Amino acid sequence: MTQKDTFIYKLNENKHEMAMTTENLKVFYGDKEALHSSSLQFERFKITSLIGASGSGKSTFLRSLNRMNDTVASARVEGKIIYRDLDINSNDIDVYEMRKHIGMVFQRPNPFSKSIYQNITFALERYGEHDKKKLDEVVETTLKQASLWDQVKDDLHKSALSLSGGQQQRLCIARAIAMKPDILLMDEPASALDPISTQNIEETMMNLKDDFTIIIVTHNMQQAARISDYTAFFHMGQVIEFNETRKIFTRPRIKLTEDYVSGHFG
Repeated sequence: MTQKDTFIYKLNENKHEMAMTTENLKVFYGDKEALHSSSLQFERFKITSLIGASGSGKSTFLRSLNRMNDTVASARVEGKIIYRDLDINSNDIDVYEMRKHIGMVFQRPNPFSKSIYQNITFALERYGEHDKKKLDEVVETTLKQASLWDQVKDDLHKSALSLSGGQQQRLCIARAIAMKPDILLMDEPASALDPISTQNIEETMMNLKDDFTIIIVTHNMQQAARISDYTAFFHMGQVIEFNETRKIFTRPRIKLTEDYVSGHFG
């Protein structure tokens, strides 16, 4: 199977199938080992939260999953990231092609300085889709998935920058899923938002997991407990514990995890 064939391979609809796994993943910034050997499995159509104090390595880990650390000059990533039976951390991977399948939403909303409509269609048009009917369908579908359609359907050609912060973030989610990725990475997507906007983002994520595997970094432990099926606790660049969320928050196996989720440190 060629690299291209691997990317278009359709996985079986098995709810216990793993969307992605990491094997002995390490990240170095210069001589500093920011992330120690980390091996995790992410189940399809589930939400996995990565929790831990600032500097614990969770965002570094997340950014590795679609090669965002490649943009950091001093960064070096070792180990395997297995997606569709392919190690996407290898040198011969087409990173831009891979990112069609593993999308990302960042901490602060970053809409393009374009219309709401163009924010969603920009990448599709860049990759050759110019059928207006199809583009219209994608815009409506993704905005509905992001729980934003009813609020903006009459203003699609207004600037995305005119939206509120929470609306901008949901637009960024719609933009990310317009490419129909398998996996959606989210780096503290609600940390800059007010409580009502945060609730809207959480409800959006809960709806999206019917179609996407979601991996989210969050400082908000209540958020992790509310939305995620699995939780990984990071501390000082290491994965300390990984389990079903209810077990992490009620019956953690490791004292350090218990101390963190109970608020005794961090």
